[in-house]
Amino acid sequence: MSPNRLAIGLVAVLASALAGCGDGQKASAPPPPEVIVATPVKQTVTDYDEYVGRFVAIDSVEVRARVSGYLESVHFTDGQLVKQGDLLFTIDRRPFRNALDQMRANLETAKSNLKFTKADFDRASQLVREKTITDQTFEQRAQAYRNAEAAVAAGEAQVRQAELDLAFSELRAPISGRIGDRRVSPGNLVTGAAGSTTTLLATIVSMDPIRFEFTFDEASFLRYERLSKQGDGNDIASRGGGTAVSLKLIDEKDFAHKGRMDFIDNVIDRTTGTIRGRAVLDNPKGLFTPGMFGRVRVPGSAPYEALLVPDAAVGTEQIRKYLLVVNKDNVATQKFVTLGPVIGDNMRVIRDGIAADDRVVVSGLMRARPGTKVTPKTQEQKAQEQQKQGEKGAAGAAPKK
Repeated sequence: MSPNRLAIGLVAVLASALAGCGDGQKASAPPPPEVIVATPVKQTVTDYDEYVGRFVAIDSVEVRARVSGYLESVHFTDGQLVKQGDLLFTIDRRPFRNALDQMRANLETAKSNLKFTKADFDRASQLVREKTITDQTFEQRAQAYRNAEAAVAAGEAQVRQAELDLAFSELRAPISGRIGDRRVSPGNLVTGAAGSTTTLLATIVSMDPIRFEFTFDEASFLRYERLSKQGDGNDIASRGGGTAVSLKLIDEKDFAHKGRMDFIDNVIDRTTGTIRGRAVLDNPKGLFTPGMFGRVRVPGSAPYEALLVPDAAVGTEQIRKYLLVVNKDNVATQKFVTLGPVIGDNMRVIRDGIAADDRVVVSGLMRARPGTKVTPKTQEQKAQEQQKQGEKGAAGAAPKK
């Protein structure tokens, strides 16, 4: 065979081999990636706003003495719960009993003098009509009678004051709540009266119910006001209050505690541009403590129907958010959306950008690319396929008889 013919034969063989390789590559091309799709869920939702605030007691009282004296005894344990009327402190009562006895004795003297001057005045009244005594003598006896009446009234007032002082020597809880620690030990002199130098003995704060105070900005206040004027059921900023709110503590994940708005301030703070709001909550177990931080969630819109998708289906491109949607040709397309709040554990409200019948890619996002073809399947179809594969595997593993 000539060299030319041999070369031509080799070229033909190589061309045939290359053509066979090309056909094999085309036959082994991978199918479109499989993704899980779902249509958005329609649900009636309400937008909520969250604010940080502190718990405050409805009532807070400083226990101070009204009379001066030596502190005799303390009748509570530091930090305990007390009820209105419980005995807290006792100041040495002996000086006040002595003063009361003296005032009562003075009153009896004044009454005795009144009785005498009244009888003398009655006689003088008869004698002056008979012209037996002069008018001047009659006026003197009348004056003595009036002075005796005034002395009795003054004595009665002094007795009442002495009784008050004796009662004030026992300091009782003016409100129910939790008392702090005692500030004065027995044996110390306690300064009383109504001045600014009175001795602080303890403080009491009410616990149940309790208030939660927070501030919100002027824009939110205007939004709440307009919603309340439209009659959409949100009256958080109206003076009537009563809007239901929920609250969680710093170590909690869910807003499990329920309360109601009961106050909105009448001015916006010029420095911060915020206005103060207040909610009231029941506190039967004493979990909430005045001064404690918390986060409150208040309704920020009227209820409306929204479309929800799993939050994991939302992608990010720089500052824009998007969803991958499979069209009728099974091609993944990118749709930029406007997000709302997260509802429940993982459902995200989509305010704008998708339709109710869109097939949104909810699983397999890493395998899908915008503009590429995919194999869409619903979660139900995927579960059925897995079940069939499991049944086949179980049948193949069964021993042959």
